[in-house]
Amino acid sequence: MDVYLGIIFRTLFLYLLIIVIFRLMGKREIGELSILDLVVFIMIGEMAVIAIENTKDPLIHSVIPMVLLMIIQITLALISLKSKKFRDLVDGQPSIIINRGKIDENAMRKQRYNFDDLMTQLREKDIRSIADVEFAILESSGSLSVIEKLKNSKEQQKQGDITVPLILDGAIEEENLKRINKTNLWLRQELKKKGYRDVKKISFCSYENGEFYIDLQDED
Repeated sequence: MDVYLGIIFRTLFLYLLIIVIFRLMGKREIGELSILDLVVFIMIGEMAVIAIENTKDPLIHSVIPMVLLMIIQITLALISLKSKKFRDLVDGQPSIIINRGKIDENAMRKQRYNFDDLMTQLREKDIRSIADVEFAILESSGSLSVIEKLKNSKEQQKQGDITVPLILDGAIEEENLKRINKTNLWLRQELKKKGYRDVKKISFCSYENGEFYIDLQDED
């Protein structure tokens, strides 16, 4: 009887502990979990199962590594907020799979992403044909973001390009500049015209249809 009571107590305690840990680590949808999140979640889940099964082992032996994993995950999350290079290293970057209706097979090969994957994710978004897609972006989470072609011919003429981030956390995105056939010098000149001389003070800058969206970093 004592064994069963111990299992019940451990289950309830670890259930509440995991809820607290996940709340402290921040809200994320399942499809948006980073590699770090996923690894931590799996390890914490495994530790909880082992702790419930091994009733003779002190509970603190499982609680300490679970809390330690939480601290590590929160620390790495804070680092990723400050460092774009760290985010790219851990999470990777989004890839444009379909660009203006044309499939980029090189991007698919780099991501080891095949046509079966593409068609499956398009069907999940109720899109029957690749011909209906203007842009498809494979996000770092593995989800596919899709922008459909406009049906009306007049609307198609007005349809512009995809929003391209050119500056993130004060760092210029050289790859995105290449995508729109622009240079670092061009970007800096355009920003100077608008009164922005220090790129490092810009938190986010995007470009779409000849228009810039610029957000400065918060002052400490």
